[in-house]
Amino acid sequence: MKILMLTPYLPYPPNSGGQVRSYNLIKNLAKDHQITLFSLIKEESEKKYIKELKKYCKKVRVFYRSSRPWTLKNIFKTAFSLYPFLVIRNFSPDEKKAVEEELERENYDIIHAENFYVMPHIPPTRIPILLTEQTILYRVFQHFVETLPWYLFFLKPILMIDVWKLKFWEVYFWKKANWLTAVSLEDKKFISRLSGRKDVEIVPNGVDFNYFSQKIASKSKIPLLLFGAADFHWIQNREGAEILLKDIWPKIKRKIKNVRLWIVGKIAPQVLKEFVNEEGVVIEEIDDSRKAYQHSWILVAPMRSGGGSRTKFFEAMASGLPIVTTTKGAEGIKFKNGQGIIIEKEEKIARVVGDLILNPERLKEIGMKGKKLVKEKYDWDKSAQKLSYLYEKIGSQKT
Repeated sequence: MKILMLTPYLPYPPNSGGQVRSYNLIKNLAKDHQITLFSLIKEESEKKYIKELKKYCKKVRVFYRSSRPWTLKNIFKTAFSLYPFLVIRNFSPDEKKAVEEELERENYDIIHAENFYVMPHIPPTRIPILLTEQTILYRVFQHFVETLPWYLFFLKPILMIDVWKLKFWEVYFWKKANWLTAVSLEDKKFISRLSGRKDVEIVPNGVDFNYFSQKIASKSKIPLLLFGAADFHWIQNREGAEILLKDIWPKIKRKIKNVRLWIVGKIAPQVLKEFVNEEGVVIEEIDDSRKAYQHSWILVAPMRSGGGSRTKFFEAMASGLPIVTTTKGAEGIKFKNGQGIIIEKEEKIARVVGDLILNPERLKEIGMKGKKLVKEKYDWDKSAQKLSYLYEKIGSQKT
């Protein structure tokens, strides 16, 4: 099948969850399909990564979006547009024109859009459009607005208008796409309820099991907790790390005196700068997340908002690292409690983590069960097979 794929980011290097997903799916899909990739970039320096993607794509084209999201231009455009800030910030007139020209020159079987906010780049067409929603974005931003500190009360009405616009267009494009996929059963049910569609398919997130199970680091000799490896551009990750540092970490320290906390992720030191001098805490970016997973004892993720599924959890599980999180944190993963993941209420996480540190055999058992689960059910090749099957199904129904 001949596929035109649109992503709101360059899928390489695979630093964020979206990049990890797109890169691994492209790598696997390229065995059976011809992919042309159109992506947005922020900096000229990103062009050096095109070479890697050309190993799997027939053609790769990139288009600029503003390097900083909160520019006056983007804010004013949003204020006078029906589109929400997320669409304005990720819209490129050059890409829209290039997509039109590409569709005039080439005969594609499918247009694959990763995330609804790339959809405005697609002109009216008879080519089937497959839209993948990696998470339900309006819910992410709604949670952010609803949990703003009290002293920012004056911003809530303004930001909530943007949330309403976001919800409107997200649902609009769910209805407009010919085919629609989610990454989890929870998201599928939610999308179906809001859009009225009963044909939403699931193409789950996954992990490169061989890569993350390859041993490159030894386990720390003293108890080491991990938050990460995360992209701290994402609101959920900032919130989760702050909850851990402010509410949970002090309780764990009182119970386990020699415990250490390692927070790893993209722009983590900048986002969490008020905590960088905290005793027993290291906050940094590292070049290989496998080091973090394999050196740590437990991944602790007190998440308050869900949606999609967290690729870092699959990576940790493939590394044999046990996870303690909330119900929201584990959304999108089919597992039994203790199968790589322990689910607990936020206020009880500190006690559970402390008990696990004192029970190394239990830790090892949980980690091995998680490793087995992702190997059997969540390797990227299995997700790519589901998407490839869907491509073929769409192609067979094309008129």
